[in-house]
Amino acid sequence: MKYIFLIITLLFIGCSQRDENIYVPSSASKSTPKLKPYKVLGRWYYPRYVNVGETFRGISSWYGPNFHGKLTANGEIYDMYALTAANKIMPMNTIIKVTNLDNQKSVIVRVNDRGPFVKDRILDLSYAAGKKIGLNKTGTAPVEIEVLSTPYQKNPKYSKSSKKTYKKVIKNGKIKIQIGAFSSYSRAKVFKNSFWFKNKQIIIKEIDNRYKVFVAYFKTYNEAKRFKNRYNIKGFIVK
Repeated sequence: MKYIFLIITLLFIGCSQRDENIYVPSSASKSTPKLKPYKVLGRWYYPRYVNVGETFRGISSWYGPNFHGKLTANGEIYDMYALTAANKIMPMNTIIKVTNLDNQKSVIVRVNDRGPFVKDRILDLSYAAGKKIGLNKTGTAPVEIEVLSTPYQKNPKYSKSSKKTYKKVIKNGKIKIQIGAFSSYSRAKVFKNSFWFKNKQIIIKEIDNRYKVFVAYFKTYNEAKRFKNRYNIKGFIVK
């Protein structure tokens, strides 16, 4: 009787672990850095390696305005108009193809955040990515996820997409949006580094013994105003 109880217990534990971790573990090189577990809302999550070509299915949602401009789990500023996604366990900067199984529309995104921490959901797409496959209308949908590239297993076709940077700046514009002013440069720099906008530069200028932080540069006042409203920026437009 004692042995029967032990076997039942082990089977129960095995089933619990399978439900907890969703994805099947994949092989990784001994030289590959260990992925650290993390805890959210009292529950532990264990990031795992995935291999190029692996596919997974589950429910995806999307997230947008309430998180726009805030920090993601990998330290970037969340941009709801960029093609990114949040996943609980995939390595950061994994490139995945997401297909909406209801309409067969697909989008390629980069994992740069953790979540969604909602039962039975495996992916949270940015607003732009969700819109491309119709999630902006339905809220959630069953999806298939295909791994195209990971930081540890490169796919030449997609590896360059894993760490996109946006350094293009409109240099012939003179109009800026002031978003902060500080008495010390160090505080201004910390504030500056908390922002990131696609195709725009965050700059610090010393004016009247104050270190002012700007989003630069815009060709016209109306362009700056549209940008300010789009990103809900608290500040004012200056030349």
